[in-house]
Amino acid sequence: MTMRPIGEDDLQGLVDERLEAARQREVEAFLDDHPEARARVERLVALRAEMRAAFAPVAAEPVPARLNLARIVEARRQPPRPAWHAMAAGLLLLVGGAGGWGLREAVSPVPTGIEALAQSASMNYAVYAPDHTRPVELVATNRDEIAGWFSARLKRPVGVPDLSGAGYRLMGGRLVATPQGPAGLLMYDDGHGARFVMLMRPMSVPGDAPMRPYATASANGYAWAQDGLGYSLVGAADPAILHPLADTIRRATAKAI
Repeated sequence: MTMRPIGEDDLQGLVDERLEAARQREVEAFLDDHPEARARVERLVALRAEMRAAFAPVAAEPVPARLNLARIVEARRQPPRPAWHAMAAGLLLLVGGAGGWGLREAVSPVPTGIEALAQSASMNYAVYAPDHTRPVELVATNRDEIAGWFSARLKRPVGVPDLSGAGYRLMGGRLVATPQGPAGLLMYDDGHGARFVMLMRPMSVPGDAPMRPYATASANGYAWAQDGLGYSLVGAADPAILHPLADTIRRATAKAI
């Protein structure tokens, strides 16, 4: 029996873990002979794991009461209301929605500036620092390539700080997406499993911003801006360890400008 050709649906099925056992063996045999296809599948598998980790807190939230199946069925059994009820409800929803959205903005404003930079760094730290499969895209041996890659995408020259004198080695880097545009992410470790990341991206407002500390439930960090380029260092280490490293990075990047 001739084997059916391996197509894109088969590769995606392998990534999604939905192939039958026999077909999975055929696809894996195909990948053994096609290293480029295997590399692409491995990237998709890593991306799936990153997305699952990033959205795990949302997935763990309870289903809202309004989506309860029994409540939906009961609501559909109710007799239809007069048309004027619907019009009045629509008007109240419009007015209330506008007021509620304004209240939302007042209570939970969208972060900007240094705060947005710190938030992006914390989110990317949570996704990539625990990854033991592909924490970085380019490894540290490609330091010049990392700097060139970041500079081209951020549209300004950037450097890759050397923290070996402080006892931390560069693991490598990757480009990441933020609400404000692309950013460069560098990852360092101390050789004993402790990692931290530094995120850099152009700021919407040129100039400098003083260094500010921040903290999340699982990490600490510092964020600042120099000559319109924002930097944010974040890790699980004590602020007494991170602060001197942030100062070292700030001095190193200031010399590179």
